[in-house]
Amino acid sequence: MRTAPTILHLDMDAFYASVEQASKPSLRGKAVVVGGLGPRGVVATASYEARVFGVHSAMPMGQARRLAPNAAYLVPRFSLYRSISERVMELLRALSPLVEPLSLDEAFVDLEAGGVAWDERSARLAGVKLRADIRAVTGLTGSVGLAASKMLAKIASEEAKPDGLVVIEPGTERAMLGPMPVRILPGVGPATGDHLRRAGITTVEEIVEAGEDELVRLLGQAHGHGLYAMALARDDRPVVAEREAKSVSVEDTYDVDIHDRTRVGLEVQRLAERCVRRLRGAGLSGRTIVLKVRRYDFSTLTRSETLRGPTDDPAVVREAAARLLDSVDTTGGVRLLGVGVSGLADYTQEDLFAQAAGEGAVAESPVEERPVAPTEEQPSLAERRWPAGHDVRHAEFGHGWVQGSGLGRVTVRFETPTSEPGRVRTFRIDDPDLEAADPLPLVSAGEREPAAEAGSQAVSSVPASLPKSRSGNGGGAATSRP
Repeated sequence: MRTAPTILHLDMDAFYASVEQASKPSLRGKAVVVGGLGPRGVVATASYEARVFGVHSAMPMGQARRLAPNAAYLVPRFSLYRSISERVMELLRALSPLVEPLSLDEAFVDLEAGGVAWDERSARLAGVKLRADIRAVTGLTGSVGLAASKMLAKIASEEAKPDGLVVIEPGTERAMLGPMPVRILPGVGPATGDHLRRAGITTVEEIVEAGEDELVRLLGQAHGHGLYAMALARDDRPVVAEREAKSVSVEDTYDVDIHDRTRVGLEVQRLAERCVRRLRGAGLSGRTIVLKVRRYDFSTLTRSETLRGPTDDPAVVREAAARLLDSVDTTGGVRLLGVGVSGLADYTQEDLFAQAAGEGAVAESPVEERPVAPTEEQPSLAERRWPAGHDVRHAEFGHGWVQGSGLGRVTVRFETPTSEPGRVRTFRIDDPDLEAADPLPLVSAGEREPAAEAGSQAVSSVPASLPKSRSGNGGGAATSRP
């Protein structure tokens, strides 16, 4: 492992919700929930104001509405999120050629490979400047973790949230990790955590005390060895610039267990079609179809079938998923269903046949995947045409966003990212003066240059004796919030 904290992990703070708050002055400082708004929708992101009420990502939207009935509930604007993510990734790639994106709002950076950091001080300077540049370019905040390994850098960024920077200095890792719960380690999910708890192991230090042999006995060879190494803060995984997708999948968790076998089959068919839309949207195909079923007792079954060649044909994927479902006992109810495709390729078996015959294949236009659970019923015309939170323009009143729609009406608040909170007006859904619009930039063009001076000023404001991390790690992690 390295001797300097030169691996950086960036995690944008409540990214989708923060984008919505930045673009809508009336929502700043208020609870905002982004996700699927139907009765079967799930939360994609909740603002920190909404998290106070217990709302969190992956929660069923119905539960979120019960916890925070007065929050603003918005449909995601993924094209805007992607464009902002690209600006952030540009800033990261200016630091190093080794940038490993994990999602739109999260990435690892090898600062040493970029020559911008070689010790604790230079790494901290790079982290502080990055946060200032992100704020200047996007108007948003991100939390930064710096450590000598990817695992520790990610833990540090979690400790830094929201809008902070935490450095884990080499040599202090064991003291920092020891009192933390086992769930802080990668690969320890609810099932593994419960298994360890039943064995009397609840903290990272207790994993070390149990010993490697006991971990292998409890969890198996590979998982036991890996978990013991992480508990000792051993993580030599490199930052990889290009992460090749291994699979494409979609899944839904249900508020109420599904008992009807016919309904389960219909859900699998719907998930198969969503999976193919995502597959085609990425320009990929695959030859292994995977079905995931989590039953009423939380037991999870997976079944797979490998085809003769890669495909992106929805009928083929639907039929394979249906065959796989035939081998699964769903008696007692189903909590979660998922369909995935692996063995990915950038061509299909049909393409090869067409090339062999000398014929040109006509590709269908990809349909953008919506990564949240859809409604069980078809949404109304107003809801389909005017999604809550999306941008509109009115011939007389200018730019605004949809607050809600239904019963032939659409309610719009007219404001922009740089305006004061705006007025609300209601129109007929077929009003000829109202039309969908593109999102406006969060930061005006004159303010988009990286804030080099702001970064240096922020560094100078960091006290010589930095406060301890919130984790109470004995001073191993220093927290800076310039």
